[in-house]
Amino acid sequence: MAASHSPSTWIVLLLLMSSLVVVFADGNFYRSCDVVWGHGSHALIQEGGDLLTLSLDKTSGSGFQSKDEYLFGKIEMQLKLVPGNSAGTVTAYYSICVMHHASVLQLSSRGETWDEIDFEFLGNVSGQPYILHTNVFSQGKGQREQQFYLWFDPTADFHTYSILWNPQRIVFYVDDIPIREFKNLEFLGVPFPKNQKMRLYSTLWNADDWATRGGLVKTDWSHAPFKASYKKFKADACVWSSGSSYCSPNKNAWFWEELNFAKKGQMKWVQDNYMIYDYCKDPKRFPLGLPTECAFSNLLY
Repeated sequence: MAASHSPSTWIVLLLLMSSLVVVFADGNFYRSCDVVWGHGSHALIQEGGDLLTLSLDKTSGSGFQSKDEYLFGKIEMQLKLVPGNSAGTVTAYYSICVMHHASVLQLSSRGETWDEIDFEFLGNVSGQPYILHTNVFSQGKGQREQQFYLWFDPTADFHTYSILWNPQRIVFYVDDIPIREFKNLEFLGVPFPKNQKMRLYSTLWNADDWATRGGLVKTDWSHAPFKASYKKFKADACVWSSGSSYCSPNKNAWFWEELNFAKKGQMKWVQDNYMIYDYCKDPKRFPLGLPTECAFSNLLY
């Protein structure tokens, strides 16, 4: 599977505090997103708004964000990852709420706790697969990583990566196949992101200090510029606007969505065959005991 000595792409849903509205992104980047880093040659909206490309070289990376902020929804994007020797790259969806530090896009600090949903792709040397890295933060608490190999080459064509986020669960999908579910277990004292709105972000940047083999493999700038491509951004969600909340007509389809027997079977297939790291199976990392939700991980199916 191809990968490249490179940068990193992040797609982020950022939760800030405000009011709620619904937005239904229609796939046109002119209407749905704003370039926030690398204007001009590094971040380009093309084909009448249907395609967005980010690039990275030694002079700059690039990034964009959604125009709207969401509180619950189903968010999806088609991505084609950096091809070739992608060591040093990261491509990700993630959500952040009230960060105590500036993000990679240099957002202002707005508090000491934040929520975050990570959907990241860690590049590798040519011939080695990308690693899909997922994580969930709530109220500043994370350390809930699960990592997977993909069952296809994510650089050869576009594939759809989705996040379902409703009050009951967060589900990560790849081409409509669920790979991970994080349930709301607040009744057991497990924090769950549900009070702060999120914005979608994506950036392409150099992360060779950690992205590939813990930073042992560095970005090979002879392969620059590194490019990632995006299309068909869709946000079927409730969005904040002027202190009011508006939800899409299709709200009931995702607001109460849960995995049926067939979808649970697909998720088990992925986790049995492609999961390479699960924090719930790493007792050395948690000497005082595994996180509470790990006791329920075997009850997913």
